[in-house]
Amino acid sequence: MTKFKALVVTSEYWRPGENYLEAIVERTKGKIADGDFLVISEKAISTATNNIVDESKVNPRLSARLIARYWVPLFWGFFLGPACHLKPRLLNHLREYPKDAGSRHKQVALQHASFLQTLMFGSEGGIDGSNLPYSYVSLPLKNALNVCERIGERLLQKSGKNVCVLIVDTDKTYSLGNFHFTPRSTCVEGIHCCGGFMVYVIGRMFKLKRRATPIAVAGCRVSAETALEIAQTANRARGFGAGRTVWDMVEKFGVSLTSVTWEMLETVKHKPIVIVRKRERRKELWNPLLSS
Repeated sequence: MTKFKALVVTSEYWRPGENYLEAIVERTKGKIADGDFLVISEKAISTATNNIVDESKVNPRLSARLIARYWVPLFWGFFLGPACHLKPRLLNHLREYPKDAGSRHKQVALQHASFLQTLMFGSEGGIDGSNLPYSYVSLPLKNALNVCERIGERLLQKSGKNVCVLIVDTDKTYSLGNFHFTPRSTCVEGIHCCGGFMVYVIGRMFKLKRRATPIAVAGCRVSAETALEIAQTANRARGFGAGRTVWDMVEKFGVSLTSVTWEMLETVKHKPIVIVRKRERRKELWNPLLSS
């Protein structure tokens, strides 16, 4: 049994321009205690800070078109996908990968991630279109550690609570014993970013232990293993909002690939904040996995 428990804190959907610092302070008031771990979704912060790209305005180059037309549907659809034990439904989506929208997406990945990360079938280097409307995708935070520090400072200033802040992404980190590696960037010591899509292939093919990836930690010193456990505890409690993938999201709303609206997303319970606490502390105050 995990040594941590989680309290999910619901919130309104954070559109671009949202004052997420004040939203975090307001939503955690009366719920957070000194020594807690406050886990925030990277995508929610990227959206609130307008760290997003409208792919409909992107002009794909030949390399992006070739990846979308051949690499994803053929190699991921028929070779790498089955080797990685992907489910049949996802394999079918990959075999029918959209050429135009897919080319634009791969161009964004080439511009904002490495070539090896672009060769992933999705979520290249932390770029993600799920839980975003139209043709928008979120980009990974380049200043995640500074954001963590600002959140901790604002909470201390406003609520007087001294907490450890983690920014987390659902993209997986794989563990082989005490060696932890991920296909996307992270500034957490002890988690190695290397290999791009090959990390995913190796991790999935050999069924290595996989957990959500902590992107940055501020306000305390924790080992990579502890950070991963906290990230995974929060990830399990949070769920996937409108869908785990873009395909899941459009199926949920019954629309085409680029027709999800901001208003549709606002109808889904939004869970950008999770408070994680060691099980032995303050048991009388709250229940695990209790939504507020």
